[in-house]
Amino acid sequence: MAFGNPYAAYQTTAVKTASQGKLVVMLYQGAERELSAAQKCFGADDKIPASKIEDFGKHVMKAQEIINELQVSLDMEKGGQIAQNLMSLYVYFNKELMDISIKQDKSKLRQILSMIKDLGTAWESAAQNTAADSVPQAQRTLNITG
Repeated sequence: MAFGNPYAAYQTTAVKTASQGKLVVMLYQGAERELSAAQKCFGADDKIPASKIEDFGKHVMKAQEIINELQVSLDMEKGGQIAQNLMSLYVYFNKELMDISIKQDKSKLRQILSMIKDLGTAWESAAQNTAADSVPQAQRTLNITG
């Protein structure tokens, strides 16, 4: 019996069983991972060597795709002002990432990466709080009697 790629199977299961909050956190983590990888393409002179330009472009493009996914997942009717603010941020991120891709601007990349990290941390906290609130109080306490 062939199992294929166990890591891919694990990832698929993790996505299929995750809450909405956890999915958003996973998207932010993916964007952070891609932008960090793009940042590593810069050399000591803060320029991207010719051999890494294609990788840099791929990482930035993947981050843009993730931001697009976050954008289309917004519920503008239920989300109200928060959804509108997030939409504005996502539009800003994509505009800046396009500029970063063209100009290979390391300082702007660092700024966007920092913002993505901060938002990801906020979403992670919100997802944990929401998950904790959905667990009945009786299940939140430790039962040492068995």
